[in-house]
Amino acid sequence: MSPRKAQDCENMDQVRVEIDRIDRVLVELIAERFTYVDRAWQLKDAPEDAVVPWRIQQVVDKVRAQAEEKGLPPELAEALWRQMIGWFIQYEEEKLREGSDGE
Repeated sequence: MSPRKAQDCENMDQVRVEIDRIDRVLVELIAERFTYVDRAWQLKDAPEDAVVPWRIQQVVDKVRAQAEEKGLPPELAEALWRQMIGWFIQYEEEKLREGSDGE
């Protein structure tokens, strides 16, 4: 069954089916993104290398612009990405600390 457009949903069951479909895709994409974050910490030397302010701002700026193009509130996109980026930074810092403790 192909995806149904929001305006074509006739009841809440149809809306929920589409939201569940989208959630599955989002989880797959975030899982794929995580594989790159997992590789990134392996290419860094120290926990302080996990935070790269200019790169964080670059990602947020791109996401805000993409959100605006798609009619999504840029504030929502920024909030979601900052939360995700924060978690990934914490993950990288922990992995880098573990690596430096083991040496």
